[in-house]
Amino acid sequence: MEVRRFRRNKLVGVVIAFGFAWISCQHDPQREPFLHEDYIQSAYFSGGTTTVFDASPSAFTKPLNNLSPENLQRFLQGEAIFNGDFNNVVNSPFYGLGPQFIESSCVNCHVGNGRGALSSISHQGLLLRISMQGTDGFGAPLEVPFFGTQLQTNSINNSPAEGALDVLWEYQPVVFPDGYSVVLKQPYFSISNPYHPLPEFYLRGGRHAAPIFGLGLLEAVPIATLESIADEPDQNEDGISGKLNYVMDFQVNELRPGLFGWKSSSPGILQQTADAFHQDMGITSPIFPLENCNNQSNCQGVQEGIDIEGDLLSDVVFYLRTLAPPARRNLEDPLVQLGGQLFEELKCDKCHIPELQTGIHPIAELSFQTIRPYTDMLLHELGPGLGDGRPDYLAGANEWRTPPLWGIGLTKTVFPNAGFLHDGRAETVEEAILWHEGEAIFSKQSYLELSSSQREALLRFLESL
Repeated sequence: MEVRRFRRNKLVGVVIAFGFAWISCQHDPQREPFLHEDYIQSAYFSGGTTTVFDASPSAFTKPLNNLSPENLQRFLQGEAIFNGDFNNVVNSPFYGLGPQFIESSCVNCHVGNGRGALSSISHQGLLLRISMQGTDGFGAPLEVPFFGTQLQTNSINNSPAEGALDVLWEYQPVVFPDGYSVVLKQPYFSISNPYHPLPEFYLRGGRHAAPIFGLGLLEAVPIATLESIADEPDQNEDGISGKLNYVMDFQVNELRPGLFGWKSSSPGILQQTADAFHQDMGITSPIFPLENCNNQSNCQGVQEGIDIEGDLLSDVVFYLRTLAPPARRNLEDPLVQLGGQLFEELKCDKCHIPELQTGIHPIAELSFQTIRPYTDMLLHELGPGLGDGRPDYLAGANEWRTPPLWGIGLTKTVFPNAGFLHDGRAETVEEAILWHEGEAIFSKQSYLELSSSQREALLRFLESL
């Protein structure tokens, strides 16, 4: 039905309105910097020539610094849709919400294009993935009958939502050898007031909105590069065995390397975006043309037709591909430089690889850039403390994609209530470090053995990213 479709002519007006125990005591914070000046100057450029120098609350919202004027116009068109508040009002330019959904706009979860809220204080940017034990013929999680694979907590037309997301917390104190202590918070997720009886047993795991800048640069890293980094059998015996996930690409109906999502469950930005529209807002597209209803009696207000047409979905994808990473800061600070050395000595850089190269990309501005995202984009086993018992294709229950660290020091500047890790449980970067086990147990234990001044240096380094 024509009224069901997102209208480009109304979008133009919207765009105009938007305004277009082993660490040696020899580490001394006062010693001479170990980085050369030429390295420092280049290291500021997290995204190569795409980098933007902005440390304000809007740092994550800027287009690539080298974006052409023509591409900037398309960036603004995508930005308008990304920031738009969808609804179920006929003839609205943002019509198409629901019938079942979680949020009505992209930016409601990705606050300032960064992380969602700390999940112990707010569910903003938090959702619950659910599934049954086992997988389908391609390795994907099995749907929970009458619910699908994601809990929808809102609905239109006064129909009942699928249920409410509840979280119980267990507090786990961590005491350092020097007496310093941190209290970690372990979440346990459940569903209350389900519209339909739930199975006696099902798998569940919280998922937290992640930063969205720099995605195009990460997508432009050749798969061959990631394959060369992967070491699933740990042949070099360094205790690190990153691997690629292989997931269904619904455009070609075959398995492809997974690049995005907390478990690398999406093969690219296009499918990741279409899936977010579909699962999070109930908005259909050419990639997911059917309403996310799963034979549900509470799906009221279903209409025929596509909610967001392919060209407009492409505009949003273009926007996401051309959001720039912010520049690093304070690289001349000796404490930052010491922290960088500790980052290497604790082997954090084995997964959070500092530097990658992009290859050729249809968006020329993304091609052949030296980027510093601090990720290998691979899956790693991080122990049961972070695990949720829910596998996803080849990603095991305790395996997670290494999140990029670029921009992490601006997280609280962009959104003071932001949380860290895949379910938003960690209030600070230090808490996130202390949750690392599995392949990262050496790094965690070594962090515990640092002196207070060394911990300060490492955290100062991370704040500089």
